[in-house]
Amino acid sequence: MAATIVTIETPSLGDRSYLAHDGSVAFVVDPQRDIDRMLSAAAAAGVRITHVFETHVHNDYVSGGYALARRVGAQYFVNAEDEVTFERSPIRDGEVVQVSPELRVRAMLTPGHTFTHLSYVLEGAEPVVFSGGSLLYGSTGRPDLLGDAHTDALAHHQYHSAQKLATQLAAETKLMPTHGFGSFCSVTPGGGHATASTIGQERTGNPALSTSEEEYVATVLAGLDAYPAYYVRMAPENAAGPSAADLGEPEQADKAQLRRRLEAGEWLVDLRNRTAFAAGHLPGTFNFGLDGQFVTYLAWLIPDGTPITLLGTTAEQVAEAQRDLARVGIDRPAAAATGSPEDWTDSPLATLQRARFADLTQVLHHRQVTVLDVRRDGEWNQGHIADALHIPLHELLQRMDEVPAGEVWVHCASGYRASIASSLLAAAGHRVVSIDDSFEQSAAEAGLQIQP
Repeated sequence: MAATIVTIETPSLGDRSYLAHDGSVAFVVDPQRDIDRMLSAAAAAGVRITHVFETHVHNDYVSGGYALARRVGAQYFVNAEDEVTFERSPIRDGEVVQVSPELRVRAMLTPGHTFTHLSYVLEGAEPVVFSGGSLLYGSTGRPDLLGDAHTDALAHHQYHSAQKLATQLAAETKLMPTHGFGSFCSVTPGGGHATASTIGQERTGNPALSTSEEEYVATVLAGLDAYPAYYVRMAPENAAGPSAADLGEPEQADKAQLRRRLEAGEWLVDLRNRTAFAAGHLPGTFNFGLDGQFVTYLAWLIPDGTPITLLGTTAEQVAEAQRDLARVGIDRPAAAATGSPEDWTDSPLATLQRARFADLTQVLHHRQVTVLDVRRDGEWNQGHIADALHIPLHELLQRMDEVPAGEVWVHCASGYRASIASSLLAAAGHRVVSIDDSFEQSAAEAGLQIQP
């Protein structure tokens, strides 16, 4: 009997967790901090979780492994070489765990994303490898999250780990990674749309398996770009055995409290999409819409310890945002408010002008404006508007004084980051136009000069 595998997706972070069971007992790989989803999946399948496996000490989210294992009384397997402060079941390369007569799991040391990274092979007639942040769909985990001093060595390790998986596992082995679905833990966070793969498929299409070691390492190192600043906090939290997410409803704020929080310099975050925000919003609020990489950019930009108040159309929006924030260690919003901007203030609403690249072309013929590109360095290097000012979004708060006075037209690749940046600039007193358009499809077509 083949194991049944339930995939628990976390699109906002580009990650997946897994529940594998035989109809009676189950094991879990790399659970997120909001363990209620995994408990619900087990309950729906009518199975008991007896084992929890961690592929590595994660850098992009707070793990739910420790809390889940304690909740259900499961064994919690973490590499014996990982320095953690909690009691765990240590596991090493080659060791086998017989979860049940039908579920046999073997650990494989696959360093590269970290030095102690493990993949877990579910053996049997229909083998599966849970590869964590090692071999991904068409890519691999990035090797630079432990610091520059280790990046080169880890890149070489990652290559050999991919080769190890490809040579020691059968071609039909299903590949089930944790990262690689938009996660910044992937070498190519924005690339690839595969939803399933096998070792055989990766042998022909994955650069770690189809190029030389020298070419792979050189390409990986040359392509590394910035990753979220909050990553530095994740590994220490995970090594300390984090608690489960606290998803209790936050305090509801009225108009007076919202005003006081704004005046105190706290962050009021508008969760609505950029179109709704532009049409009318509470002045001084920031737009991190739930329709994009909300938690990645909010956690990346917000100064540590700054209280957050969530503003959403519905309680469900606020709950979704709160869940996402808990996944990266931001435990409790200071407050929340729901409804429409008219419910949040008695003052006139602010608006944000939106435009397309064709509009920018026309404007540049008539007056001087600053074009601000908030994409990351790698995107900028592939092509950018001539004479544009480049400040990646994640650096904008620290470099705000570099933005000239006067009219500023802000763009990114598609409009999501431009809206975030525009809201930050508008709150700081700048006159802003947010370009809501595709750079790749529209900038050159609009007649703008693009230079490498």
